[in-house]
Amino acid sequence: MPWPQNTPPQRDGDAAAGIEVTDDFERFSQRNDIFTRAFWDERVKSKHTAKFFSSYRMEAAPRRGDGFTQRDFALRNAAWLISDVVSSRRAKDGIREGFQAAIRPDTPVAKDALEIDDPAKMSAEVKRIAEFFGADLCGVTDMDERWLYTARVDARDMSEAPHDLPDGLNSVIVLGHEMDKELVATYPSALAGAATGREYSHEASIVMQLAAYIRNLGYEAVPSMNDTGLVIPYAVKAGLGEYARNQMVITPEFGPRLRFSKIFTNLPLAHDVPQPLGVKDFCSICTKCADACPVKALPYGEPSTDTANVSAIKGVRKWTSDAEKCFSFWAKMASDCAICMRVCPFNRDYSKRRNRLWLRLALSPLRKLALRLAGKHGQRTKPAEWWDKAANTPAE
Repeated sequence: MPWPQNTPPQRDGDAAAGIEVTDDFERFSQRNDIFTRAFWDERVKSKHTAKFFSSYRMEAAPRRGDGFTQRDFALRNAAWLISDVVSSRRAKDGIREGFQAAIRPDTPVAKDALEIDDPAKMSAEVKRIAEFFGADLCGVTDMDERWLYTARVDARDMSEAPHDLPDGLNSVIVLGHEMDKELVATYPSALAGAATGREYSHEASIVMQLAAYIRNLGYEAVPSMNDTGLVIPYAVKAGLGEYARNQMVITPEFGPRLRFSKIFTNLPLAHDVPQPLGVKDFCSICTKCADACPVKALPYGEPSTDTANVSAIKGVRKWTSDAEKCFSFWAKMASDCAICMRVCPFNRDYSKRRNRLWLRLALSPLRKLALRLAGKHGQRTKPAEWWDKAANTPAE
């Protein structure tokens, strides 16, 4: 829906987050995301998209290609299991939790709310509990309604339906979940899809547990994954990283190699601030992701407000992919693709000193030298090598 004319779309803190919102800003309808369009939009829907979705829920059709064998699909689909259980539990009502509707809280809000006199201390506690449950990153930002979807999607007919979020939610807790580096190195393959599925299953568990903790303290908490709102701007505003050419958030801890989830809450919390480090400047001289994309779905040049694709938000100056080209490749493979993540120079193991030194260089005025040093970084590992390593790992 168009943004109200008497309400400027820009906000304090946008510049620090690298967010540039223009006067023609419109909130995004989740009905137009590329995955939902594959169920109703004849420009996207095809026999390939139908096979893509069914391959996750029924016996996949393995093929001879390395990374697409029966065991590759078996591991990928097993990794998605917990996420699937959660997303399917209210399917008969058209509610696909975690993807096209918020996750239903399983814990009532305690009648008596814990008194919070120090929001900063409470934020630190939430981050510690998030780490305890298994989150790799955690940040807190304000409930910015610009990034909420205009509605949820009724999965029975792909129509729009109300979010039904509780009143008074004013904070968003953003959680980051690291993807397995060795599996990511095998993209594109069904095997690599296990890295995605594992984190969706992890985040489903983690957001539900953390939300239950908050609700037991006497405050509203709505666990959320891909549903309800755009997580990337919340993650950037929460200081977890910066937006990049490959459409991902680059974090100092894991580069682009993680998934994000979120919790909407009214728990009194201190908010984090964006931490621009220089990723945009590096991406401006680096096109490795765009060069490597098999269907050329990623943009070259500088960020723009080009929204020729209906699956892109309007009125935000940023790098924007061609979602239709991207998803067409996913559908034909019957698995997700993250070549752009694999080849990104920021995709490194930062527990190693040499990679931490490279990061400092990449975020400095010597970024061109860092790009040259990246060389052929991110070359693909054959899926068979991943299985061979697993088979040859000695038992403890």
